[in-house]
Amino acid sequence: LVQDILKDEAMPNILIGRHDDVAVELDSRYGNRHGMIAGATGTGKSVSLMLLAEGFSRLGVPCFLADAKGDLAGLSQAAGAPSEKLAARLAKLGLTDWKPQANPVVFWDIYGKLGHPVRATVSEMGPTLLSRILELNDTQEGVLEVVFRVADDEGLLLLDLADLRSMLGFAADHAKDISARYGLISAQSVAAIQRSLLRLEQDGADSFFGEPALELADLMRQDMSGRGVISVLAAETLIMKPRLYSTFLLWLLSELFEQLPEVGDLDVPKMVFFFDEAHLLFDDAPAALRQRVEQVVRLIRSKGVGVYFCSQNPDDVPGDILGQLGNRVQHALRAFTPRDQKAVKAAAETFARNPKLDVVETIGTLGTGEALASTLGEGGVPSPVQKVLVATPVCRIGAITPEERSAVRSRSPVGAKYDTTVNRESAEEMLAARASEKSAPDAPPAGSGRGDGKADDAAADAGWSGAVRDAVFGTKRRQGMIETMAKSVVRTAGSRVGQQIVRGILGSIFGGKR
Repeated sequence: LVQDILKDEAMPNILIGRHDDVAVELDSRYGNRHGMIAGATGTGKSVSLMLLAEGFSRLGVPCFLADAKGDLAGLSQAAGAPSEKLAARLAKLGLTDWKPQANPVVFWDIYGKLGHPVRATVSEMGPTLLSRILELNDTQEGVLEVVFRVADDEGLLLLDLADLRSMLGFAADHAKDISARYGLISAQSVAAIQRSLLRLEQDGADSFFGEPALELADLMRQDMSGRGVISVLAAETLIMKPRLYSTFLLWLLSELFEQLPEVGDLDVPKMVFFFDEAHLLFDDAPAALRQRVEQVVRLIRSKGVGVYFCSQNPDDVPGDILGQLGNRVQHALRAFTPRDQKAVKAAAETFARNPKLDVVETIGTLGTGEALASTLGEGGVPSPVQKVLVATPVCRIGAITPEERSAVRSRSPVGAKYDTTVNRESAEEMLAARASEKSAPDAPPAGSGRGDGKADDAAADAGWSGAVRDAVFGTKRRQGMIETMAKSVVRTAGSRVGQQIVRGILGSIFGGKR
């Protein structure tokens, strides 16, 4: 109902800031065209990010953001009463209807400490994406694909890293048989994959892989009033593990890209992502990983998803991606070094020109809470850059207390679904069971126990009739006449047929499917 009403009415825009009589707003129709928030530390980047997240939430758009410093959690709390300084700022901005308000927020955390655990299964990640994360070469990637194929054919679930390690060990033990059936694999390639997997596990990936796996529908939620839910990922610890951080973000974008249908440009986006400290996503990232991010960012717009990067310098984001970011908010940059001077000039050149504004000079003189802003206008054309006083969010600007976080988490609609770990029988347990069956000692022969009702038979065998029967049919220690004759016949049957029978028995390395 809320979506139908919004379609019938003119969609409001998101006010970014104002200077005198000039207001810069983000047109909701172009919210999926991606954006960039940049600026030096302490210049107000986080406030601009919160402002946009609030604006999209009011439009009914779910948002996801990675909280690298812990201050974005303030979105869940209403701002305090306006002070004299804030009242003066609101008057400058012309915000007469401003009032403190909390936003609908759900906290997430890969480690499950500051929010609901975020998990994915190894099978969902798939061999292609996992190979790029592990930085495998083409040969090793092919081996990993074979391992996934063997697991699929045998119904072995790959849920966590323990399952994948067990499957790699199984492949190494049966390399010859698997090579004959699926394609050549080598013990050296398997060992290389295991070493790469160990490095990923040391970064904490064992907390990420498992069940219950995250369902994207739980990120694309609205509350009862029709506001988009803002999902906040606690990333203070996660950003210290760049490999795991990039793994999670790339998987999430890839899942959205693969699952969502093509919709083109909508009145409002289906979902918006904010990546704080975006340089961590690209620093020391392998070329294949950066290529994958560029591809997803370029194409996911048509799925109705907007991606907004937040970082200190615009050049922290690769040029191919930076060219896709049409909505820009640039806070102050300080040109203390030659690299800083180059970054200032590069940032100025990316804006649509405003003949009334010297962008290079203005970037270095912006105060806290001021920014240069340019958004996409009618027809997707960038508007001329403007210097603005950034609008003030209605939520708290800053961190929250553990008690406040616990209160928000206790009201979460998805807590019961994700807070309890599920450990189903999967590849590790199934392979261990097979190994146990093979190594179990042979069962004792029938009739060896006491009181089994066969003592009379044993006594009879000791007589004359038993001796005749032993001579004809044999005993456990010596052959009888019939067995001797049978083996003689088999030997004359020819070696080719015999070899085919043995090959047929040993050809199945998995014991057949049930």
